[in-house]
Amino acid sequence: MNNSFELFYALKKAGYIKHERELLWWPRSGTFDVIVGTILTQQTKWEKVEKSLENLRNAKKLELEALASIDVNELAELIKPSGFYNTKAKTLKLLCQNIYDTFGDFENFSLHVSREWLLSQKGIGAESADSILCYACKREVMVVDSYINRLLSAYGYEFESYDALQEWLVSGIEQHIEKINELYEKEFDLHVIYARFHGKIVEFCKKNMSGKKVNLEELGLIS
Repeated sequence: MNNSFELFYALKKAGYIKHERELLWWPRSGTFDVIVGTILTQQTKWEKVEKSLENLRNAKKLELEALASIDVNELAELIKPSGFYNTKAKTLKLLCQNIYDTFGDFENFSLHVSREWLLSQKGIGAESADSILCYACKREVMVVDSYINRLLSAYGYEFESYDALQEWLVSGIEQHIEKINELYEKEFDLHVIYARFHGKIVEFCKKNMSGKKVNLEELGLIS
């Protein structure tokens, strides 16, 4: 494997994304739900996050203003299925307060928030910031996570930093954008391609990773 396009191509030919949910892969992409889900999914499985989101929705708290003003103990109880609920409740409430105070509403936030602003928020690292930008704000941002790190390590790639890995992923896509459009027989915006690329990687790794081992046979790429 020489570049990230070869990985993208192999994943596409292997049928990923296999469980089509939305064009951008993340459930309810382009909505406030993504911000909440990004915080809740830290160190837990998405299935547990969905239970917490359902609790918030049923309690009519899955809105920016509601979470900005909610009692933190009530919030912790509602998001309990996601684990680390006391810490996540504090992080989520503070983030929502700051979004509300700075931007007023989700629509204004999605249009004007910067990566630097997100990274300045307590509990928001590079992966969470980029997930919000990519899936909530529909920005041209490639998300890097532990799945990508482990998959590329299996192919012998090692990167010095999050930014270095992100640059490698982006470079291969941007240099082969016409070939990607040919694969789909349509033109996709770059933010859609990044979102789907990340989704392909996550789905492949969930199916083919066991402990520290990664089964690469399905992709047919030379390591």
